[in-house]
Amino acid sequence: MKIETFLDELKQQGLEVSPKQQQQFHLYYETLVEWNEKMNLTAITDEEEVYAKHFFDSISAGFYFDFNRPLHVCDVGAGAGFPSLPLKILFPELKVTIVDSLQKRITFLNHLADQLELDQVAFYHDRAELFGKNDKFRESFDVVMARAVARLSVLSELCLPLSKKEGSFIAMKGPNIQQEIAESQSAFELLGGKLERVETFQLPEENGERNIAIIQKTKKTPKKFPRKPGVPNKQPL
Repeated sequence: MKIETFLDELKQQGLEVSPKQQQQFHLYYETLVEWNEKMNLTAITDEEEVYAKHFFDSISAGFYFDFNRPLHVCDVGAGAGFPSLPLKILFPELKVTIVDSLQKRITFLNHLADQLELDQVAFYHDRAELFGKNDKFRESFDVVMARAVARLSVLSELCLPLSKKEGSFIAMKGPNIQQEIAESQSAFELLGGKLERVETFQLPEENGERNIAIIQKTKKTPKKFPRKPGVPNKQPL
């Protein structure tokens, strides 16, 4: 995806990208590629692919959910900052918290935030299972997001405990989400969530199908969730 196409596709969705934001995306790409030579942040380093499969893909959540307001967003397992930092660039009012289990990625994210001059961002080196037990963060976020880091039943246990009541958990997934949805219904209910809707769309230029599941937090999550580190993945609800 050429940068001009990136800008045009976003414009068609009613999202204007200012010159400053364009510069931030360019600097994001350059910093990502530079640091990727030292550590494994992404397998995608071609500029057009990064714009399509990282930047545009991350922002696509904003086509189906209103981020244009001062929400506090938690991004679980964000890796190199996807999806929350491209959303933060485009929607500067967002307050973003990222939790990731690898310290070197947190080091990268802190450097990136300085380079892009992002405010109201915080990065935590922690396991999501432990982070979700921390009273400082538990049930404190308006929106909790995760992008294809695990199966939906597993993600639900990591993310729903962090969402406040009446908040939202947004899972960004690839194709074939329906089976995962079917497998996750009991987990949603157990954790205090209810599937609101699933949005299915194609990334431009034949870059594949994407699905965005939006789960509303309708009641508090029982205190025993999330379970100990590693358990949700080994024994999904």
